[in-house]
Amino acid sequence: MTGAAAGDTRRTATVVAAAERGATRIADRVVAKTAAQAAREALGPLPPDAAPPHATVLVRHDSARVHVHLELAYPTDIGARCKAVRCHVVERVSALTGMEVPEVTVQVERLHLIPVPGVAKGRTQ
Repeated sequence: MTGAAAGDTRRTATVVAAAERGATRIADRVVAKTAAQAAREALGPLPPDAAPPHATVLVRHDSARVHVHLELAYPTDIGARCKAVRCHVVERVSALTGMEVPEVTVQVERLHLIPVPGVAKGRTQ
């Protein structure tokens, strides 16, 4: 017997236009984890007792406002490090989620003093 059998339930494939297939929604926590990972990438190695960066986000439509909390080694150029984090978070979150990132705020929670070679500890006379 050739052709379609009497009880054949196969259906022909229907092509649905991309605009009619639906939408992909990325959970806020996924965007927050992406932002935290981007902040880790921008900072490089952290001081031994520092907590890794974490982020919170507010997603509205296709826009994500990001708030990053981090700890830095000191002495360092805090402003330059925060700017590097902001730029990298905007770049990575935009690239990975397809969202616009109009605002990234960086909050430095703690500074970790790193001993500088050649500088005396404690009081000097």
